[in-house]
This record gives sequence, structure tokens and C-alpha cells, in this order.
Amino acid sequence: MLFALLCKDKPGSLELRMQTRPPHVEYLTGLNEAGKLKMAGPLLDDDGKPCGSLLIVEADDKAGARALSEGDPYAKAGLFETVEVRGFNWTFNAPAS
Repeated sequence: MLFALLCKDKPGSLELRMQTRPPHVEYLTGLNEAGKLKMAGPLLDDDGKPCGSLLIVEADDKAGARALSEGDPYAKAGLFETVEVRGFNWTFNAPAS
């Protein structure tokens, strides 16, 4: 099952995001290689600066998706103010199976 992880950064945390980015990218690379990451990228504020993250992951259930989000170095560093985990149905422009 697919899940959307909507992660909102804490205010004023751009420096923490940038410092933590290399291990975050390494973590996502591992998820991708394991077939669990379907897409990911930063959410941007009105000035075009990162203010959160959107990930689409594959997991057995919501608890598994939340565990993936909790393993992210951004989450471990305390970057996120909130993380919302929602089931996701990729209807349009989904890659061919």
C-alpha cells in the first residue's frame, strides 16, 4: 500500500535541514534501493525555500509508513513540526507496474 508522508519543518529550521541533508539523502537512497520510496522532494515556501517534505512510500500498513518516517535523519534531528501519514492512491501519471 502507498502512503503520503507530509512533513512540515519547524519554523526557522532551514539551517538544520541543510546540515542534515546528506544523511537524509543517504536514507532515501536506501529506501529507493529497497523499493519502498516511490517519490520524494521538498515542499517550498513562498520564497522558494524548503519548508517541509513530501514522500510517497510503500509499506504494509500505516504503522510501517510511520516507522519509515521516524527513521529519516530529518525526523531524528527534530526538524519536523508535524508529520502526517495518509494512505495514497496514485491515480494519474503513475509509473507502469
